[in-house]
Amino acid sequence: MNNRDPFNLRRNPALSLLQTSASRAANRALDYTSQAIETSKQALEDFQHARSRTPNLPKTPTELAEQEEQEAAAVAASSSGMSFSVPRNVPNFQDPARGHEDQAWLATQRPRQGYGYGVGNGNGNGNANTGNGGVAEKIGGMFGDKGLPMYKDKPYNYGASRRRLPWFRRKRVVAVVTLGIVGLLWWMGILGGGKTDVSDTGKQSHKSWGGKGKGGKIDWEKRQEAVKDAFQLSWKAYEKHAWGYDEFHPVSKSGRQMVPPHGLGWIIVDALDTLILMNLTTELTHAREWVSKTLNYDADHDVNTFETTIRMLGGLLSAHYLSTEFPDMAPLPGVKGSQAEDLYLEKASDLADRLLGAYESNSGVPYASINLHTMKGIPSHTDGGASSTAEVTSLQLEMKYLAKLTGETNYWERAEKVMQVVDDNGVQDGLVPIFIHADSGTFSGSNIRLGSRGDSYYEYLIKQYLQTSRQEPIYLSMWDDTMAGIKKHLITYTKRTNLTILGERPSGLNGKLEPKMDHLVCFMPGTIALAATGGISIEEFNKREKTGGEKWDQKREDDLQLATELMKTCWAMYKYTPTGLAAEITYFDIDSPPRMLSDGIPQSPEELDLDTEAEWKKDLNVHPMDRHNLQRPETVESLFYMWRITGDQKYRDWGWEMFESFMEHTLLSEGGGFTSINDVMSTTPHWRDNMESFWLAETLKYFYLLFGPDSVLPLDTIVLNTEAHPFPRFELGKLFSTGWRRKPRDENGNILAVTREEPPLKSANQKHQEEKEKSPPPSPPSTPQEEQKEGDVKMIPLQKPDPVVFKPVDADQTPNPDVSKAAEPQQQQQQQETPAGKKTEEHEMIPLKKPDPVVFSPQDGSKEPEMIPLKKPDPVVFSPQDSSKKPDGEKEDPVERMQRIAEEQIKKGEAAKDKEKREAEPQPEAAQGEQKRDEMSEEVRREIDQAKEAVNAELRAAREKRERGET
Repeated sequence: MNNRDPFNLRRNPALSLLQTSASRAANRALDYTSQAIETSKQALEDFQHARSRTPNLPKTPTELAEQEEQEAAAVAASSSGMSFSVPRNVPNFQDPARGHEDQAWLATQRPRQGYGYGVGNGNGNGNANTGNGGVAEKIGGMFGDKGLPMYKDKPYNYGASRRRLPWFRRKRVVAVVTLGIVGLLWWMGILGGGKTDVSDTGKQSHKSWGGKGKGGKIDWEKRQEAVKDAFQLSWKAYEKHAWGYDEFHPVSKSGRQMVPPHGLGWIIVDALDTLILMNLTTELTHAREWVSKTLNYDADHDVNTFETTIRMLGGLLSAHYLSTEFPDMAPLPGVKGSQAEDLYLEKASDLADRLLGAYESNSGVPYASINLHTMKGIPSHTDGGASSTAEVTSLQLEMKYLAKLTGETNYWERAEKVMQVVDDNGVQDGLVPIFIHADSGTFSGSNIRLGSRGDSYYEYLIKQYLQTSRQEPIYLSMWDDTMAGIKKHLITYTKRTNLTILGERPSGLNGKLEPKMDHLVCFMPGTIALAATGGISIEEFNKREKTGGEKWDQKREDDLQLATELMKTCWAMYKYTPTGLAAEITYFDIDSPPRMLSDGIPQSPEELDLDTEAEWKKDLNVHPMDRHNLQRPETVESLFYMWRITGDQKYRDWGWEMFESFMEHTLLSEGGGFTSINDVMSTTPHWRDNMESFWLAETLKYFYLLFGPDSVLPLDTIVLNTEAHPFPRFELGKLFSTGWRRKPRDENGNILAVTREEPPLKSANQKHQEEKEKSPPPSPPSTPQEEQKEGDVKMIPLQKPDPVVFKPVDADQTPNPDVSKAAEPQQQQQQQETPAGKKTEEHEMIPLKKPDPVVFSPQDGSKEPEMIPLKKPDPVVFSPQDSSKKPDGEKEDPVERMQRIAEEQIKKGEAAKDKEKREAEPQPEAAQGEQKRDEMSEEVRREIDQAKEAVNAELRAAREKRERGET
């Protein structure tokens, strides 16, 4: 056991945070000390200058002491003959400086009260600090703070006498304090071979956050726990200082509501699924309680449609998904069954219903904002009232998943309509301008970029295709168009080292290429890789290809290579700065004219040289106004996708270096959590005093997944929305479908003129209603008598009133006497298979060729052939069989034979029907079916009557020919 660490505290990653805080506080104290000395010197010079211009100012203690010595010397000289001396330090109570000395004395005796101003603590209290602030605050208060005015007459703790030095100037106190600090740092391991290892650049080593295990092997599980510790520090700071507030300012330890009085739960709801993934049951219980008791979206306030959808609606839906499909993740005590997921789904449905008002524009494109109480859409207050293209086309994953959960097709159709309107504009090469008018549905301007206001349009194309299990190829087609356009118009290379850049076209595709990349663009490498494999690893893709799966073609290879090069460029944006954190925007040096991908793919460095004078760094530049870092997630998001898909270890290593940079330069001391920073080009802290909700919802979540096992949220079963909220993939089913089709285009994407307008596609809801109407009535239960026996003649109903023509019957043949045995059951089956409201004329009729005239040979000249009395409405089809002879050996007259056979068949049919009625009474459904058959029999009976008349006419003609002796 290490005697200096008897409780093994240093093995806890959370202690590393305290060590870092202590080290940083000590360094900060030195800075404050130097600053205080300089400030004191300047104040003293100012004071001396003021005294020279204003002689009546009170004297300083030094001047008073000198005056007392002079007076004492004068008194001693005048009273040298006296037996005793007058005390030298007799106070002069009439001196004008006496009042200032009394004030200084009182100041040294009363306890300090912070800075004298209040800060909101998240609970509505604005109390001032009471001496419990952090080390930096106390040191800053001791020597003054540059953000507040100092006491210009006398600072606090200034002594009234030279014999009473301030406590911080006493050697004994300084020695004791220094010894205590050194001992504490030694015990914590910061000094003398402890755990923390600080490199020359000031960055904390891997060891301090769980870097490597035994034998130098990287312990990724330990690193994942370090991410969890960072999340807990952020969450606890928010709980302590700004619980329930939409914004958190960790430096001032305060919060602010975006939508008063209760807020939207901007941070709480956005982090729900991260709490579940990290199995933080205690924190999740607190968050769910707030959602249940406090969250209310009926607020008379306008909110951004897009941000509210991806963060709030997306957060609630993903919490529902994880709590439903993975109940072992952060199980809540006392919450059983469907209570947890029902809460999230109810809140999500309520919010979505309010957001639908934003879609009530003339074109169906949503307005930029929505009033949650009135449910009225509000156009943008800037950009000429236009909405952001990325914002209106990044609502579909959320709305479609909610539609699938609830069965409400309205959500689906509203979101889907937006994609149709955007695509019907017919943009060139799949690249869209970044603004669109909600009322007209047409684009505004020609600025094309994949950064702000354009990014997630492209992201949601491929993700919509994957969300519905590849059953909507229309979105894959749109994605393929955009990828071709990106390669053609936006990909270029740096001047010196050929780093791949995804630039912008502010003046349209025919305008100048701007060599600039927002940090937001760094979502693209991971999204391209996701599209190339569909979410599975390359190794798994190759296995499936061998068993008949999709082929790894040249297009996939080219796309993955592009993703790899763009990922390297995004990583260079981090390694370019002294802090190891990327700026909001980075510019690049390129050739003029720029080299495009069509000119050939140049070779870039395999590894980035980290030397300060490395050649590749000369290709990058960060403008002063773009040096801030907002803790954005896009680069670590792409690292996560690239690691899952390629399995290349370097992406995990890059992620760990990035995480350490965040820990070093954005972590606040004294439990303040983490903050965004103003200047990534300076290692001196410049806090922005803000923690974005996506720090918890996205950035730390992607770090956690990057360092964790691939079995958690496998990419071939989920899609992550643009706020990193996971949704499951699902199939369309009968209720949903793609309700629109793309207009035909030429090779440049221009819409072609259509000579014949195609009928519009029916919505999923319309198709569902039609299927309901077409569904057949319930079939009556079948009986043994209804089943057709082997050898029975299949009866075909005669539906048309066409004349029935009989084929000639040979004299030595007779029809089958049992020809209609299965006629009635077969007719019932045909009627049941006929949809309601549809005529039976669609049944296939007997193909009868034009027959030869039927000639009857007279057997008994005195006997006229009788007409066939067809009493049964069921059609009868006769097949020629062997004839039977009369007992006297004479042949039977054909007409008499036909009449006899028909009568026998009718009798047998009636007998069978009576037997059925006796054996089993029909059920209500059967009775209804019988009624419908009776109604249909009326129409059939009329047709049979017409057929009978036609038969009789044929018989009369045959009789007349026989009488005339014709053969």
